[in-house]
Amino acid sequence: MTETSSTPSTAGDAHEAPRGRLQRLMRYIPLVAPVLLWAVPCGVLLYTGQHWPLAVTLTATALFVAGLVGMPLAMARGHGRRQQDWAAIIGDTLLGSAWVLFVWSVLLGVLLRLALTVAGVGDGQDRARIVTWAVLGVSAALLAWGYYEARRVPRVRQLDVELPRLGAGLDGTRVVLITDTHYGPLDRARWSERVCETVNTLEADLVCHTGDIADGTADRRRAQAAPLGTVEATRARVYVTGNHEYYSEAQGWVDLMDRLGWEPLRNRHVLLERGGNTLVVAGVDDVTAESSGLAGHGADLAEALTGADPDLPVLLLAHQPKFIDRAAAHGVDLQLSGHTHGGQIWPFHYLVRLDQPALAGLTRHGTRTQLYTSRGTGFWGPPFRVFAPSEITLLVLRAAS
Repeated sequence: MTETSSTPSTAGDAHEAPRGRLQRLMRYIPLVAPVLLWAVPCGVLLYTGQHWPLAVTLTATALFVAGLVGMPLAMARGHGRRQQDWAAIIGDTLLGSAWVLFVWSVLLGVLLRLALTVAGVGDGQDRARIVTWAVLGVSAALLAWGYYEARRVPRVRQLDVELPRLGAGLDGTRVVLITDTHYGPLDRARWSERVCETVNTLEADLVCHTGDIADGTADRRRAQAAPLGTVEATRARVYVTGNHEYYSEAQGWVDLMDRLGWEPLRNRHVLLERGGNTLVVAGVDDVTAESSGLAGHGADLAEALTGADPDLPVLLLAHQPKFIDRAAAHGVDLQLSGHTHGGQIWPFHYLVRLDQPALAGLTRHGTRTQLYTSRGTGFWGPPFRVFAPSEITLLVLRAAS
């Protein structure tokens, strides 16, 4: 008995040791990442052979140090217990700016300097200063363009999606998807109105919002979310929670969306009927709901499909693409998701792909199930979108040819 019981313990200890080390390492990332984001550009732009005048070097170094100290303080004040919007705006803007500077300091700092060296352009100081001005110019241009891309009304992306089990009477059903509006510290009430006006030009049968409505409680962001009540659909407007609702009193958002005329699909479904055929439209809570501690919240696809005819096609709303494994196991025909923002600021999408099975667009999973992942309608945190444009999506459902 003693030997038998000790064997699993030893194996378990061996299995848990690497995981424990990884968890300890992950705890240091919030401390190391800000240092890298500011120290690398500082070194590349100031201390790799430029030989700037002392006053320039000291002043620029002081600015980098101020960014390194100020960014985490502002983000803690803006997104922590105090929830001060002005601090969140400063912290988020500094985070986005530091990320862009870091990326292009690394890329141009290596590639451009190598190209200049091979071409024999100038001496070491000349090449170093050319790299500095190139990094600053590219970063400034990308940040200005990225700010415009984040704040504009998204373009409409339209595509046909063929569902083999879709009845002929439902052919041509127009489904509009908005997601990740992230109403937040920057007041976007007017932007919200214009998004809803655009949606209303699309003559949708079904309008879906797949979560992450806002950063903040429903009471705090009510004015920005209010235009959602003007959205028009001939059949239904449906909504599921995203992970950010669970940071901000999710039940308040469920109740507000209900009052605005949207039907929260919390592990349940509705039927969309047209031309004598029926489509099951189901929704689940976000996968983070169960760990939120909020009573009655948690993703349950089996519950969502309870009572639905298994021969009918199923359109599922689930905030995160990673839910697709469960959707495929239940024979869902099409899952609509958001969450990824398409990476939002290039090349962050490489990190997103470590956590999610799809970044954007239409993908197939298994023999029947398709997944459409939106790049999102708004933006989170840093008010920039670089090589990841926002979208309002019009999906036209097609029966098999």
